[in-house]
Formats: sequence, structure tokens, C-alpha cells
Amino acid sequence: MNQIFSPKLFSIYKAGIDKKQLTADIFSGIVVGIVALPLAIAFAVASGVSPERGIITAVIAGFIISFLGGSRVQIGGPTGAFIVIVLGVIEQYGLNGLIISTIMAGFFLIFFGLVKLGTLLKYFPHPLVVGFTSGIALIIFSTQIKDALGLNIQSVPSDFIEKWGTYITNLSAINESAIAITAATILITIYFKKISAKFPGSFVAIILLTFVVKFFDLPVTTIESFFGDIPKEFHFSIPQVEFSELKNYIAPALTIALLGGIESLLSAVVSDGMISGKHRSNTELIAQGIANIVTPLFGGIPATGAIARTATNVKNGGRTPIAGIVHAITLLLILLFLGQWAKLIPMAALAGILMVVAYNMSEWRSFVAIFRGSPFDIIVLLTTFILTVLVDLTVAIQIGVVLSALLFMKRMSDMAEKRMNNMIDTDVLEDYSKIPQGISIYEISGPLFFGSAKTYSEVIEEIGMKSRILIIRMRHVSFVDQTGLHNLLETIKILKSKNVCVFLSGVNPTVLNDFNKSNITTLVGVDHIFDSFDRAIEYAKKRIEEI
Repeated sequence: MNQIFSPKLFSIYKAGIDKKQLTADIFSGIVVGIVALPLAIAFAVASGVSPERGIITAVIAGFIISFLGGSRVQIGGPTGAFIVIVLGVIEQYGLNGLIISTIMAGFFLIFFGLVKLGTLLKYFPHPLVVGFTSGIALIIFSTQIKDALGLNIQSVPSDFIEKWGTYITNLSAINESAIAITAATILITIYFKKISAKFPGSFVAIILLTFVVKFFDLPVTTIESFFGDIPKEFHFSIPQVEFSELKNYIAPALTIALLGGIESLLSAVVSDGMISGKHRSNTELIAQGIANIVTPLFGGIPATGAIARTATNVKNGGRTPIAGIVHAITLLLILLFLGQWAKLIPMAALAGILMVVAYNMSEWRSFVAIFRGSPFDIIVLLTTFILTVLVDLTVAIQIGVVLSALLFMKRMSDMAEKRMNNMIDTDVLEDYSKIPQGISIYEISGPLFFGSAKTYSEVIEEIGMKSRILIIRMRHVSFVDQTGLHNLLETIKILKSKNVCVFLSGVNPTVLNDFNKSNITTLVGVDHIFDSFDRAIEYAKKRIEEI
């Protein structure tokens, strides 16, 4: 469909939903809701906010993303990728600043969808995505050491190196009960699927270990001792906005929007492969934007499509957005009726769950695989990874994107030079050997853009100066940007000032239209632009005799 905003749920409803599939979607939604509960709480706590905010995010954002989204099976909610961003924004601007940043990010996401950037966000370089994802995973792991070891540290430094220095200096005060809870959580989360694939290991670990801590009165920190009671109600509130300070939130808002957009579309692409479907990327971005505008008004945090929960939905038979809606309703019921029990969850158990999440996020196999590839990819990977861990995720994405673009330009320029050195193939040599003296031929064998324009122009000028007529073959020029147009125009001006006649051949209609707008057509002359090389040669032979 060509519509920018066309929710999948509405299309599926018009087509009709089979009762058997409806039953499967309801069952899958309940299972995913149970899976999402410990994750929503853990992500909220790790982000520096109270646990109910994670559940509220999963409920409201999860409902909106499924109701209005462009994927059949996408499950939305808080994710581990946002932990680093949320922590940083809260430390710098407070909770009010986080709410404003998230709402602004929502508007950015809607804008991305309206201008059809959905397809472009999917083309972020793989090393860049792996770099910041692995960096986020390491940061998430490092933030959980305090609770995993049961360390009684009042304030953990935000700086990565200082944080680990603080942990090391406090190792003498580790809590053996907390270590045992963390280790048990990790083992149950990973291996319970061998006993039963129907119930998520993280949920079983939470239930079992919360009971153990309560029954044996183990001396470990719980949600209640750290945050107090978990509220059962939602509160609608509008953040206090100082318009003079809005510029401070642009950078974190863009980071939230870009990361949310990338993660949601990656999740949608992965799920497409699992169900042989096709999501609507721009609709998905707009739905993500609406979710991130509405959710903070009820106390939520940034949300996006969650790959692990989406995969769980697919594996349990979910095939329509109804599963995502049921998942949100399930979490709402848990919040309203079981919240008093959730406050007993030990912090060490949440730390164990997040350590497993960090390991799954790390993509260490992809990280290692990139080292066997291009040096350019390795540079992007390591730069993004190091900046994410040691500086800031916003800086990492910004520099990573710019660096990727620069290295791409370098690659394209190198390819252009190689083509220049090997531009005359054996089939053309025979034709060129019959060309009269005074006629030179040069072929531009790729896009004429800012990465290659200067090199091409220099070679064209050098060859042209030795000629009376220069034929520039352009059959392989797929596009020309403004830099390419400017350089070519200036080169032709120089050649014409030296009485060199320039012919163009094989110019495609799009490029010719650009030439018309930039006066290249007028400069060269309409009668010197040919649709085929043979006609250009034939005309050049006649002209060389006249000159």
C-alpha cells in the first residue's frame, strides 16, 4: 500500500479474522504479558525510575503500538537499549526532563514516518548498530553489579571506569545471599526452557526466588525496601515546560527517536522473516511516535518494538495485533490486582534477569565476525562501541553515522579510481583503436557524486586538454548530485575556453534533466548530446574533419 499511515489491525479487521487464529492470538498475548512483566519492572528499575513506570509503559505503549502499528506481530514496551539513555537524561535533567525528551522524540518519530524515512532507518550500517548495541549491553551489565553482589553503595558513579573502581573498592562488603539469588535467577532463566517452553524462565525465577527470599527472610534488598509500595493507579500529568530550555532536550530526544526507530524496524524486519510477512515501516514509526507522546503523560518511559517479546509472540502463535493488545491488557490486570506481591521481588533477581538480557543484546558473535571483514567496518564498530561505553550514546550515534558516511565516501572514491584505471574493456579497445587522431574518449563508470566528482573532473580535464574533441560516455552514470554537476560544469567551461569540443553520450533521462537545470545542456549544446556512443563517434568524425 502507498498510504503513509495504514495500521495493520484495520486492514486485518476488514479482511476478517479466523476464530481459531483469534484464540491463538489471545493465548499468545497472555504468555507475552507474563514474559513482559519481569522485563518491564527490571528495565524501569535499571533506568532509575520506579518499577510501576515500566509496567505502565508496557501497558499504554504496548496497546498503542499494536493498535496503530504497521506490523502484524510487533510487541511494544520498554527495552534494554533505552536504559542508558533514560539514566543519562534523568541524571542531567530529572524526571520532568525525561518526560519532555520522550514526548519530543515521539514527534520526531511521527515526522520520520510522514516524510517516509522508514525505509532509510533500516539502512544504518550493521557495524554501527552492533557497536552501540554491544556498548549498551556492557553498560547494562555494569549497572547490575551493585544489586547482583548486594553491595551497599549509596551512590554509584555514572562514569563507566569510576563505576567499576567503586565496585572493586567495595568487594569486601558483598552479600552472599544476593550472589546466590542472582546466580539462581540466571540459571533458571537460561535453562528452564528445557523443562517447559510454555512458561518463560525469567517469570518462573521471579516467582520462585521471591518466595524463597520471603519464606527464609533472606537479608537482600527488595523492590519494597528500595522503592516502597507499587501504586495501582495511573496518573495523568502534563510536564512543566520552559520553552527557553527546549533546545536542551533536542539531542536526547533525537537519540531516543533514532534508537527507537531503528530498534522497532529491526524487530519488524526480524518478525517479517519469521511469519513471511511484510510490515509497513512508515506506519510503524508513526505509531511508535504516538505511543511515546501519550505514554509519558501517564508516567511511562520511552518505548519501542521489543525483539525478544515479538519473537515470543510469534513462537506462541500470535499472527495479528490482537496478541499485542491482549499482552497490554494482561499487564494492566497484573498491575491492578497483583502489584502488592510484585513489591516483594528481590533486586538481585532483577539484576540476574538484566544480566541475561545484556548477554543476549551483546551480539558478541556479530562483533567478532566484523573483525574478519573490512578495516572500515572495524573502525566504525570500535569507535561506536568505545564512545557508547566511555562517553555517551548520543555522541556515539552521531559520530558513528558521520564516520560511516565518510568511510562510505572513501570507499566510493576508491572504487571510482579503480574504475578509471580499468575503464576500457577489451570489447571497446577495438572500437577506440579506429578513432581518428584528435578525438579522445572518457567513460564515467559510476555515480557522479561528491565522493568521486573531483577525481573524475581532474581526469576529464587532463584527457580533454590533449584533444580537439572529447566524448564523455555516461551510460553507467545512474545519478549526479550538486557537487558532481558543479564540477562537471566548471570542467567543461575550462575545456571550451581551450577550444575543446565536448560531446556527451548515453545520458539517461534523469541525469539529462539535471543537466538541463544546471545549464550543462546549454553549455555543451543540445546537438552535442547523443543517446548512443555510435552516433557520437559518427558525428565526431565529421566534425574533426571540419575543425
